Amino acid sequence: MNILVTDDSKMARKMLIKTLDDCITEEHEIYQASNGEECVEVYKDKKPDLIFLDLTMPVMDGFEALKKLKEINPNVKVIIVSADIQKGSLDRVLKDGAKDFVKKPIDKDKMKIIFNKFRF
Repeated sequence: MNILVTDDSKMARKMLIKTLDDCITEEHEIYQASNGEECVEVYKDKKPDLIFLDLTMPVMDGFEALKKLKEINPNVKVIIVSADIQKGSLDRVLKDGAKDFVKKPIDKDKMKIIFNKFRF
């Protein structure tokens, strides 16, 4: 399984990757991006199976990145991981095609729920 972790915070990416490494038993490769524009470019190049995407980032935010990813591949699997838990943001990303929305920080329990819920 190939996974793309997108967040402008290097520490947030590091924590999410640690959680992924602790939860996934199968062989996997993790790619990183620090903004939405990088996310889209890495997706085009690497075609990861799953994307974890922050919403508030410079250059291109997660809302715009999600739209571009869905234009490239309507079946792309994106999980939003954000501190922005406003109902409007949640409704917007789910309407735009995100599979789920998880409040930061993400821990092992939340990660296991995601993987069980979607059978990644």
